Amino acid sequence: MIDSQRIAALADAPVPPQKHLIGGREQAARDAAELEVLSPRNGTLLTTVADGCAADVDDAVRAARQSFESGAWANRAPAERKKILMRIAELIDEHAYELAVLGVRDNGTEISMALKAEPGSAAATFRYYGEAVDKIGGEVAPTGPANIGLVLRQPVGVVGCIVPWNFPMMIGAWKIAPALAVGNSVVVKPSETASLSLLRLAQLALEAGLPDGVLNVVTGKGAVVGEALGLHDDVDIIAFTGSGFVGRKLLGYSAHSNLKHVYLELGGKSPNIVFADAPDMDKAASAAVNGIFRNSGQVCVAGSRLLVERSIHRDFVARVRQRTEQLRVGDPLDAATDVGAINSEEQLAKNLQFVRIASEGGAECVSGGERILQESGGYYMSPAIFDNVASDMQIAREEVFGPVLSVMPFDDEDEAIRIANATDYGLAAGVWTANLSRAHRMLQRVRSGVVHVNCYGGTDITVPLGGMKQSGNGYDKSLHALDKYTALKTGWIAL
Repeated sequence: MIDSQRIAALADAPVPPQKHLIGGREQAARDAAELEVLSPRNGTLLTTVADGCAADVDDAVRAARQSFESGAWANRAPAERKKILMRIAELIDEHAYELAVLGVRDNGTEISMALKAEPGSAAATFRYYGEAVDKIGGEVAPTGPANIGLVLRQPVGVVGCIVPWNFPMMIGAWKIAPALAVGNSVVVKPSETASLSLLRLAQLALEAGLPDGVLNVVTGKGAVVGEALGLHDDVDIIAFTGSGFVGRKLLGYSAHSNLKHVYLELGGKSPNIVFADAPDMDKAASAAVNGIFRNSGQVCVAGSRLLVERSIHRDFVARVRQRTEQLRVGDPLDAATDVGAINSEEQLAKNLQFVRIASEGGAECVSGGERILQESGGYYMSPAIFDNVASDMQIAREEVFGPVLSVMPFDDEDEAIRIANATDYGLAAGVWTANLSRAHRMLQRVRSGVVHVNCYGGTDITVPLGGMKQSGNGYDKSLHALDKYTALKTGWIAL
């Protein structure tokens, strides 16, 4: 049950100007520059954040490197690191409403989702890796009797995390928690349009006992702070979630600096495939709506392409449309809201441009696709459904990252596979069928890192999230995420 009174008490609380958190201390930008933070709820000025520069990144990386080399964190016994990670999780839970409301005011996610997906998920992630840290070890190789081969797992050093604006705490925790668990020091660059909750998380980490300099946050523009982090010769790893355009830049920065490893999660154009033998059409329709319109479609794994077998196409689209038009779009801090705000006016303009191009290109808009609630000053859009979308249309090929659904009919399983795989992306997918053999065939043939069967979006921290094709490389979540943040070292001992 959501506590609406607590939300109301926090909804308009003043947010002081925010500084970087470097070496355990708040620090203004070296040139004193600031960025305005406009709330997508109503377009008003919420606060300011430090507008970082390369010198600020140098400070943060230096603090991270010093903390790592000192061994204050890296050399602690895993059981001691576990206690602090678990304490961070406890503090996130204790401050859940504060963190969720602060994040909603910053990025527009509906509060009912934000509470679970942001502090709720972040706390669970820190707890998961806290529990795992003293259970991860190395190996003794099966050598002959004259030698012992040891395989040691060691932290890589300084990790740079670049986090997007849609779920900053959740995605930030997916990167920060496993990196810290194995002993690394971290520099986080949040999105300039969603920095507040990660700054607060870093403060809570200090309160939990994390040593100074182990977790640093530098705010500012991606073209400045992100570039400086990507080019820095003393950063060992970059873990990034965001666009393919920026991901390619980061790979280039690696090539032009120290050849740091770059792990990328670059979004998707995920197919949600409904066959005529789906076991529950109402459940499938509700999941299709939730899978694209939650958080205003600003979800990496959003089911933005709805593939429907032609024999049920008309009926299923009617079910989806009916449910979509019942959604309540509005103030994201209202617990009754189903769909909150678009993150920024710039993102709203991009979404509306996709709608315009799709309409002009011959796609049939059967619902929504307009800016609404403009009188609020906020950034709101009615969820859009386009029917009979062709695979070569822009809205079928490019990630909109907004509340825009493309419906694509198909005739048989082979055609469904062709349409599903006709994209540069491969992050997630859904399949709805009562045929067990078909479900297994689709699981094998759809080229996506995650394939949901008779559900959509139902994974948790125990399983990996990673993409195929241009959706990226490496994995967030699960024990497999630890591979990014550790290096293997062989010890060969002659007896």
